Amino acid sequence: MRLRGVGRRYGLGGPWVLRGVDLEVPPGSLTRVQGRNGSGKSTLLRLLAGIDAPSAGRITGRPPTAYVPERFPAELPFSALGYLTHLGRIHGLSRAAAARGAGEWLERFGADGYAGTPLAELSKGTSQKIAVAQALLAAPGLLVLDEAWTGLDQAARGVLDTAVAERVADGGAVVFVDHDPRRLAGVPDRVLRVTETRLEPVDGTVRPSVTRDGPGAGPRVRVEAEGRPGAGPPGALSGAVVREYGPAPTPVDGGGDDGPAGRGRGRGRGVRLTVEVGVADSDGLLRTLLTADPPWHIRAVTAVDDNDPQEPAQGAKEKA
Repeated sequence: MRLRGVGRRYGLGGPWVLRGVDLEVPPGSLTRVQGRNGSGKSTLLRLLAGIDAPSAGRITGRPPTAYVPERFPAELPFSALGYLTHLGRIHGLSRAAAARGAGEWLERFGADGYAGTPLAELSKGTSQKIAVAQALLAAPGLLVLDEAWTGLDQAARGVLDTAVAERVADGGAVVFVDHDPRRLAGVPDRVLRVTETRLEPVDGTVRPSVTRDGPGAGPRVRVEAEGRPGAGPPGALSGAVVREYGPAPTPVDGGGDDGPAGRGRGRGRGVRLTVEVGVADSDGLLRTLLTADPPWHIRAVTAVDDNDPQEPAQGAKEKA
């Protein structure tokens, strides 16, 4: 997807909110957009999502796109399940696939108990879960998130973090705005700032071409995952270092067989895996974990602090 000379203003004589924006959004990329309030971040996201048309310039190559707005239209006359099924149909899914996907995402976000509740009767937090779920239903080629984590509880924020990692690992592009600077810190391929109608890269945040002086050199990310009982570590991946591989801790706070990591695996403790890998290889690692049979559940993806060195897990480095 490409933006060339894109500008946006409201009204023929209104001031420019954005002007001269040139941007490429490649498949499998994660982009954070930041800027002060009123700088035009949401305007940029609406242009990317196709909600607004540019006042100048061209946007080409937009893939199937899903958008999570800053505000959710809770007044719509649907139940939670009915709304998600309806949106799935709009995204091109069959009725059966839309209903199945709606149920799965309601379950992942812990909102399956509200499937039959009218949207107008949902709490703000549950409404936000529905807003996020509708964007994830059809596995879009471009996922646009405008403060999508706001209003979610901690568990749901973790589910969305994982969903973003899954989209990118599967070749989708994700562009997001979030007020919390720690959100997915160190994971995006680049961070862009909207300032004075312009879009500029934040210094030091665009990933350079991969060059290594040795295994593990350069920026790294830590991937924490959980597998079914007896699951083996992922296959060979250059530069990967396993920090932890062993039984998962005793489930707490709903994280057992009924939690996201345990659904469908049956009784018994699973396997906890923590792997560090160069940023250039992180998508490959996530893809390996998510496409395993059975797939691993991604619990967290974070930047590695090189000032906090750790020793590899005993005997695990060779397995990775």
